[in-house]
Amino acid sequence: MRGAHVVIAGRVQGVGFRYWVQVEAVSRGLGGWVRNRRDGSVEAVFFGENDAVAGMLEACWDGPEMAGVTAVTVAETDEVPSGFEIRGTA
Repeated sequence: MRGAHVVIAGRVQGVGFRYWVQVEAVSRGLGGWVRNRRDGSVEAVFFGENDAVAGMLEACWDGPEMAGVTAVTVAETDEVPSGFEIRGTA
């Protein structure tokens, strides 16, 4: 099992990125959360099987159709969320 704290930068707000992340994460069996940040990036935590988390991190580079990802910064985390939620902007 692996936990990843992620910050995704680029054109990631106003393109449905948070909703896309939620659908992708749930389809991979991941727990976690996603939210917009005031600096224009998107922040997320993914927790689950190593391969599922790795696949989600790779998918974040693509995002939904209108997104333009320029960076995906990953740090390991011990956070173990249950379910997957969209949180308010931080």
